[in-house]
Amino acid sequence: MYICTTMIVCIAEKPSVAKEIADVIGATSRHDGYYEGNNYQVTWTFGHLCTLKEPHDYTDSWKSWSLGSLPMIPPRFGIKLIDDKGIERQFRIIESLMQKADGIVNCGDAGQEGELIQRWVMQKAGATCPVRRLWVSSLTEEAIREGFAHLQDQSAYKSLYEAGLCRAIGDWLLGMNATRLYTIKYRSGSSRQVLSIGRVQTPTLALVVNRQKEIDGFKPEQYWELKTTYRDTVFACTKGKLSNRQDGLAMIDSIKDLPFEITDVTRKEGKEAAPRLFDLTSLQVECNRKYSMSADDTLKTIQSLYEKKITTYPRVDTTFLSDDIYPKCPGILKGLKDYAQFTAPLENIRLPKTKKVFDNSKVTDHHAIIPTGVTPGNLSQFERQVFDLVARRFIAVFYPDCLYATTTVMGKVEKIEFKATGREILKPGWRVLFEKEKSDEKPDDDERVLPTFNIGESGPHLPELQEKWTQPPKPYTEATLLRAMETAGKLVENEELRDALKENGIGRPSTRAAIIETLYKRQYMRKEKKNLYPTPMGTSLIDLIHEELLKSAELTGIWEKRLREIERGKYQPAQFIDELKQMVTTLVHDVLADNTGGTIPMGSDPAAARGTRP
Repeated sequence: MYICTTMIVCIAEKPSVAKEIADVIGATSRHDGYYEGNNYQVTWTFGHLCTLKEPHDYTDSWKSWSLGSLPMIPPRFGIKLIDDKGIERQFRIIESLMQKADGIVNCGDAGQEGELIQRWVMQKAGATCPVRRLWVSSLTEEAIREGFAHLQDQSAYKSLYEAGLCRAIGDWLLGMNATRLYTIKYRSGSSRQVLSIGRVQTPTLALVVNRQKEIDGFKPEQYWELKTTYRDTVFACTKGKLSNRQDGLAMIDSIKDLPFEITDVTRKEGKEAAPRLFDLTSLQVECNRKYSMSADDTLKTIQSLYEKKITTYPRVDTTFLSDDIYPKCPGILKGLKDYAQFTAPLENIRLPKTKKVFDNSKVTDHHAIIPTGVTPGNLSQFERQVFDLVARRFIAVFYPDCLYATTTVMGKVEKIEFKATGREILKPGWRVLFEKEKSDEKPDDDERVLPTFNIGESGPHLPELQEKWTQPPKPYTEATLLRAMETAGKLVENEELRDALKENGIGRPSTRAAIIETLYKRQYMRKEKKNLYPTPMGTSLIDLIHEELLKSAELTGIWEKRLREIERGKYQPAQFIDELKQMVTTLVHDVLADNTGGTIPMGSDPAAARGTRP
């Protein structure tokens, strides 16, 4: 515990978090806007209290929207309080405490956004005393005490703040300039609707628009597949798709009266490791797939579980744990009392420790989302569902691999070959935690259990020609759009390759849900059941943007990589801002020189975009 004889002001990001911290460090006396005790005063923000100044705060000439005032590039960016009476009242309390303080502990959320929020407040309050940083991955008493015992000087997090500041300035430069530019030049008639352009939202919208164009432009092609049924098992012809129906019918005529013969039976055993622990994106993907929860609902739910001390810090982009978590795992498992049937086999044994789970090199600020070991109570339905996913994944990584056997059976009729495959679970291992989920799904042909076949056996069979059509790409769902944002639009199933592409993903795990919500709110995108579709306004906007930098997920991903490099101290913030200023200047010049014409149809009903209107 950090002990002092002077007054230390601790500032948290929410009143509820401030209360947890105050209870642990002994600041138990409640005052207006803060807690006090044991030489501490614990106060709080409500998320962002400050924001970057708006254009009109810099000069009167930027008050009115005009093409002649673009680009707007302030000589120096400044911050201001958000215009809200409650925020101003709380800020005055914080300001008064900080100006009398002997030291400050920044207890903001342990991430880029949390660092930015708190530093802006300290700057605005004119704080001059030494500042230390509390960095915790959960809000349990143990974690908070441990965090206070290892407070670091704020300078250790300078690059984290610089990355957050560069992100905010980049969003301001592009958003303010591009939004005014496109609104004035392209909106239709007397409409007063704003055409919002954003550094992340526009390339995300472009993903949805381009997918819809692929679907609309898709021309289905007919094909046929030759299959035959022998001993109640369907075998597929190894020739694959047939483009000519007559060829298929001729093949059936040539084999229908001849015996089917088994030519080969191959059985290969394999093993499958448990699924990885959750980062925020994979949790949002799973909740959307399994429960149709929106990315925003999932984020709010897992944030609530964190604040209730039940799960660890949620806004993370790693699926690994650091080595120092390993000794705590038996205690965490013991706290999962509702899962005793699954944790019992793990008691009194040395838990396995593999690089697939524990890898310091894959963990930076925070580890994967896991339970804290605090037994949950009084949870909402969403909270129960999300916690269940997190708990089962955590337990599963300590279970043995699933052992299975894949059987491939080859057969032939004359010279025409057929194939059937099946999969048999030999030892379920970690799959026992997900058996109900698996039983609810219809198994694929490749996962069926085949009867015993012997090489050389033969008998009658029933061939058939199945007519099929090629299928268009599927519309994005929130789950698949989140994955596309994570990998800058590349379709990647392999988890290790996806890890590599995260460096160039667009947006941060913590902001992607808000970006999707913004696209609904701006009426650029709508949702029908699970599927996402661009609106006419969204499609027209992407069609009018000729600058690839504004709408390319890949190029936006490069900016994101730069921001991550700034966070690690490997790229200069000033260089990033200079590049953005140059890019915005070029963008304005190019759009003003565009004489191709065109306007954008305006939306009218924000509720329709969210799928709440018929």
